[in-house]
Amino acid sequence: QVQLVESGGRLVQAGGSLRLSCTASGRTFSGNAMGWFRQAPGKERDVVTAISGSGAVTYYADPVKGRFIISRDNTQNTVYLQMNSLKPEDTALYYCAASKSPIPTAVKANYAYWGQGTQVTVSS
Repeated sequence: QVQLVESGGRLVQAGGSLRLSCTASGRTFSGNAMGWFRQAPGKERDVVTAISGSGAVTYYADPVKGRFIISRDNTQNTVYLQMNSLKPEDTALYYCAASKSPIPTAVKANYAYWGQGTQVTVSS
């Protein structure tokens, strides 16, 4: 089992930046690819970004390419999401997720463990 706890979400103005954190506990962290997903009201939960177990390989969804950066610190069992140039359409509940595989994937069904989410609201 892996337990995930997200933090860092808050209200921010458009153009601003935020850093989300997700701390994992319960089992080996470096063996799990990690992903960030987001869900806006009335919409599906979509992938934002993912990172391999080693941190060497990353994936970004098109809407966040060039603005968001995912990273991880396996010594701290933590994955980060640096969000820059935020837009109102980035407003959503952001979830951290852990895959059972070290290979990053955009496929939601491949993630076995989920956090409770942290709210990001971007005002215009």
